[in-house]
Amino acid sequence: MTLTSLGLPAVNRSGGAPHAPAPTTGPLVDTYGRIATDLRVSLTDKCNLRCTYCMPAEGLDWLPGEALLSAEELSRLLGIAVTRLGITSVRFTGGEPLVTRHLEDVVSAAAALQPRPEITLTTNGIGLARRAAGLKQAGLNRINVSLDSVDAAHFARITRRDRLVDVLDGLAAAKAAGLEPVKVNAVLDPVSGLDDAVGLLAYCLDHGYQLRIIEQMPLDAGHTWQRGTVIDAEAILTTLRRHFDLQPDPSPRGSAPAELWQVAESADHPAGAVGVIASVSHAFCGACDRTRLTADGQIRSCLFSTEESDLRALLRGDADDDAIEAAWRTAMWAKPAGHGINDPDFVQPVRPMSAIGG
Repeated sequence: MTLTSLGLPAVNRSGGAPHAPAPTTGPLVDTYGRIATDLRVSLTDKCNLRCTYCMPAEGLDWLPGEALLSAEELSRLLGIAVTRLGITSVRFTGGEPLVTRHLEDVVSAAAALQPRPEITLTTNGIGLARRAAGLKQAGLNRINVSLDSVDAAHFARITRRDRLVDVLDGLAAAKAAGLEPVKVNAVLDPVSGLDDAVGLLAYCLDHGYQLRIIEQMPLDAGHTWQRGTVIDAEAILTTLRRHFDLQPDPSPRGSAPAELWQVAESADHPAGAVGVIASVSHAFCGACDRTRLTADGQIRSCLFSTEESDLRALLRGDADDDAIEAAWRTAMWAKPAGHGINDPDFVQPVRPMSAIGG
C-alpha cells in the first residue's frame, strides 16, 4: 500500500474521480491524504463596500433571505463539523459577516461545542468598533480585518467608500477587546499597491497588528482578472526590503497560507512580522486543510471549485446527521489536487469571492 506524506492510504485517481468511496469515519480526508480541520463559514454574500477587485460599483444581486441558512441550521452544521468530522478551527466570513444580525448567536453556538474549536472572523471592519467587545464575550478568539491601504484617497478609490476611519477604529476596538493577534489582510491594488504595502506595514508595526499581504486571485464578479496585473510575492518582498529589514521566520509553516518574515526593530518602528500569501505565484494547495460552507448551505472543497454539494436541501428535507455527514465526507473526498489558476484550461468559478467566503 502506498502512503501519502500524512501516512494515509493514497488512492489512485483516473479522470479526476476517486475509485473508492469516502471513508465513513475518522478525519475529513481527501484522496490526496489532506485532512480538513479548518472550516470557513460564509454567513452572507452582502457587503457594505464595493472593492474594485471583488464586485461592481452597483453591487450584485444578493441571495434572497430564504436561501440563507438560519442560525439554527448553521448551529447544527457546526456541531456535525466539530463533533463528527474533526474540525478544530471555524472562521466566519461573508460577504461582510458584520451585516449579519445573528453573528453573535452563531459564535456562541460554536463556542459551546465540545471539543471547543478556535473561532475567528474575517471582516472589513466597518461596524466592528461597536461590536468587538460583544463578539469577544460571545466566544470569538481573534480577528482578521481586510484593509488594502491606509492612504485615505487610495482606500476610497479601491473600496468606492470613504470609510477608512471606521476600519481603523474597528482595528483599535478589536485589540482593546483582546481579539489578538489582530491580523490585517491586504490585497494590493495594481496601481498603488506597492506604495500601499509600505504604509500598511509601518502602520501595523506601530499599532501591534500582524499584516498579511495576499496576491490577488481570480474571484472578481466581472471575471476581468488578468495574471499579468497581479503584484506577486517577489515584487512585494523586494519593495518591503527597501524600507524594512526582513528575515525569514524560522518557525515551521505547516498548513498556514502565509510565508512569514520577521521585521527587525528600527529607529522608526518596533519589531514585528509580516506574512505574504502567494496563492497565485507559489500555490500551497498540497498543504490545504480547509473545507468551505457557503451562506446558502453549499459545501465547496476548494475556493475555486466548479462543483458544490447541497447540505441545505438535506437540512430542509429532514435528513439525519448521518446523511449530512456522509454528504460532507463525499464532497471533500473528491477535492482536486490544486486550484489550477496557472493551468491553461483554468476556469474561474461562477460565484465571486463575496458569495463564497474568504
